[in-house]
Amino acid sequence: MLVSSSTPKAGIALRSLLLVDDDTPFRLRLQAMLSRKGFDVTAIGSLAEARREAAQMKPDYAVVDMRLEDGNGLELVAELRAMSSSVRIVMLTGYGNLATAVAAVKAGAIDYLAKPADPEDIVRALSAGFGEHAEAPVEPMSADRVRWEHIQRIFELCEHNASETARRLKMHRRTLQRILAKNSPA
Repeated sequence: MLVSSSTPKAGIALRSLLLVDDDTPFRLRLQAMLSRKGFDVTAIGSLAEARREAAQMKPDYAVVDMRLEDGNGLELVAELRAMSSSVRIVMLTGYGNLATAVAAVKAGAIDYLAKPADPEDIVRALSAGFGEHAEAPVEPMSADRVRWEHIQRIFELCEHNASETARRLKMHRRTLQRILAKNSPA
């Protein structure tokens, strides 16, 4: 699904950004936030659609999810880098490990962030100067918050089915229900 949000302000050239993530609620939230930060966001939910759109728009920036329903975001990172050596790409993943982080950077990403990534961290990574790394977050999410966000994401992907979510997370259903009943940790 292609969604573009152009709200140009008088006299200000927006920076084109291709957002590729198959998690629709996350993609829409991130699109809204990045639009407020001055990016002209084109939000895409699949690798095939992203390839077509990237060839036409030649984005200045890209935020790409590692695992998409129809392929691997690493392929798109390499293709975007081949289209333009100046494109700034941030790779997102809910399945982070060192090997994929190295692969993302080798393919041309400037940063690699684990989901749920704080939108401010994404903007900092995109805005860092060439050859610079984004500064470390001042207030990173706590481990409890990251765990809670991950559980909420899987619960949403399982269409709010607690039994299926518990099975996928390899946890007891009652334990999951207790976690879901609590408010998010700070």
